[in-house]
Amino acid sequence: MLTLVLIAVTVLVSWQAFERPRLIERLILWPPAIERKHQYDRLVTHGFIHADWQHLLFNMITLFFFGRAVEPVFTQFLGPVGYLFFYLSAIVVAILPTWLRHRHDARYRSLGASGAVSAVLFAYILLSPWSRIFVFFLPVPAIVYGVAYVAYSFWMDRQGGDHINHSAHLSGAIYGVLFMLLMEPRVGSVFLERLVNPSF
Repeated sequence: MLTLVLIAVTVLVSWQAFERPRLIERLILWPPAIERKHQYDRLVTHGFIHADWQHLLFNMITLFFFGRAVEPVFTQFLGPVGYLFFYLSAIVVAILPTWLRHRHDARYRSLGASGAVSAVLFAYILLSPWSRIFVFFLPVPAIVYGVAYVAYSFWMDRQGGDHINHSAHLSGAIYGVLFMLLMEPRVGSVFLERLVNPSF
């Protein structure tokens, strides 16, 4: 499964970066490196490093559960390369608003797979809106979690100050939904049908 490969690569690169600060400095999203040195690869590489083990584990556990659920759908319509493209492009698309906002800010840095993981999570919510997502061990319908997640991310992005890139979470979520609908428009009608017919 490509999900497991992505997790393995992310864990390996993040682990190496924990041990080698210079590797973090080379892979992290640092706007001046893109603007001045044209290191556009950072738009992707920042998604394979993390701030600490807790940050890494949270993202990879989420990717493990929801990535395995949506990967067969992408494979069915686009083949395994399609799922890989979805994930890697989600890393880029999720960070673009942040990069545009901070492209002249030499003090800004961003890292982590959260944007791509949000895209995967919301692709799953679109497919199964009433499935249960466990939040602090409490079962919550996926669609309820999704609405709360978007509202919280939007609010926190406006507040700022907590060193979490909520903008990437929002952009990733939107991208996950739009990619699914463009890949297979019938997903939209199936989502609406399931939404008005709750099944727990």
